[in-house]
Amino acid sequence: MKSLYVRVLFMTLAVILLSSMLGFLLSNIYYHVKLKPFNDTKLIGIATQMTQFLEQDPAEMDRYLDNAAALGYEIYVTDGRGDQRFYGRAFREHDLATTAVAEVLQGGAYHGVSQFPNKLYISGFFENTLSNTVGVPVVRGGHTYALFIRPDVLLQFGELRTFFALIFALTIAISVLCFLLSTRYLVKPITRLSEATKRIAQGNYNLKLPDKRKDEIGQLAGHFMTMSRELERIEEARQQFVANVSHEIQSPLTSMQGFAHILAERELPSEEREHYAKIIEMETKHLSMLGKQLLTLSSLEQGIEAMNKAVYPLRAQLRQAVQVMQWQLDEKELFLKLAVPETVTVYGDEVLLMQVWMNVIGNAIQHIPAGSSIEISAESGKAGSVVEIRDTGEGISPEHVPFLFDRFYRVDRARERASGRTGLGLAIVKKIVGLHGGDITVHSILGGGTTFRIELPQL
Repeated sequence: MKSLYVRVLFMTLAVILLSSMLGFLLSNIYYHVKLKPFNDTKLIGIATQMTQFLEQDPAEMDRYLDNAAALGYEIYVTDGRGDQRFYGRAFREHDLATTAVAEVLQGGAYHGVSQFPNKLYISGFFENTLSNTVGVPVVRGGHTYALFIRPDVLLQFGELRTFFALIFALTIAISVLCFLLSTRYLVKPITRLSEATKRIAQGNYNLKLPDKRKDEIGQLAGHFMTMSRELERIEEARQQFVANVSHEIQSPLTSMQGFAHILAERELPSEEREHYAKIIEMETKHLSMLGKQLLTLSSLEQGIEAMNKAVYPLRAQLRQAVQVMQWQLDEKELFLKLAVPETVTVYGDEVLLMQVWMNVIGNAIQHIPAGSSIEISAESGKAGSVVEIRDTGEGISPEHVPFLFDRFYRVDRARERASGRTGLGLAIVKKIVGLHGGDITVHSILGGGTTFRIELPQL
């Protein structure tokens, strides 16, 4: 597997190669569009000046043209009848058309530079062919000759070519080196993140990453540490959940096993035998309720796909919940006031929200002393519906309030265990309200009662 450094190296070389090709392509397009006509005109001017000198002193033509070639030009002179002379470096190809020679001998001008065909990766500036020249007529000794000329790029820019080639090579080498050094600054924290991932997979969540950087790497490290802490919290909650479930199952099983052993091996009076049987029955009901609520939580964890949401009146549902628990209210002589207007509606799953009201109202009935009261009020607004379930009980100590919705959390463990409650009711309520996009909060004053506030958004 290639390392990130190798990938960056190849990516750098690819970028340099691609940028060089694109740069040459764009430069060549600019040459064909702008520079080629300009060079053609400039060369025509130079050739015209040469012919003027040659016509003034025809005897010096060879010496003059040799000197001109030495200064950086390739020159071809012909009379069109077999007399042809070359001055300077040889042309790569003698591809000049006879029609071009004839045109110049007749007094015209040949624009081979401006007429050079446009090619993507072939620049006419470096094309050392006879057709890539300009031609003008020159008269010598009463005879007309055609003079063709083009710049000798290697002679004119030989040293510059070496200089620019060296600059280009050094630029590539230094760029690659700088990329590798700078990449280490970028890759090192990523490598640490990779190592941190392995440590998390091994269950080690105590990580320290460079999250003080202000760039995206620093943000990634910060988010990674946040994720690590959240995973640690989830893992602790999972372990605690498993421990709590094991305890909740083990306690009634131990009790049932002990009383079953007594019933099986001893001769007991009927009253005592009936008492032990009722204890076993109570413990089996507790286990059954625990299993049902664990299944409920498990199904709620799957999300909202199975929810059947609709808009329906709230008062009728709350009245139904109160009627189901009327015997508990009567048993503890509790007064319940239902102050919910007929116009209040909620948007949600009726079955799930019924569990919310049953759990919260049942929780209030369970914890407040006899003779107390419960008030249920609700109102609707543009944002949604708000339901408050308020009791006049003893209240809850402030240190317990933040944990009321945790699974298996009990304020009074001895009383809760004796009541047969599992400690999952409010956790289920919190999950259902969350699936509806709502929120549930608790406000309690020790000695002054407790209020559960449920907010549900509208459609």
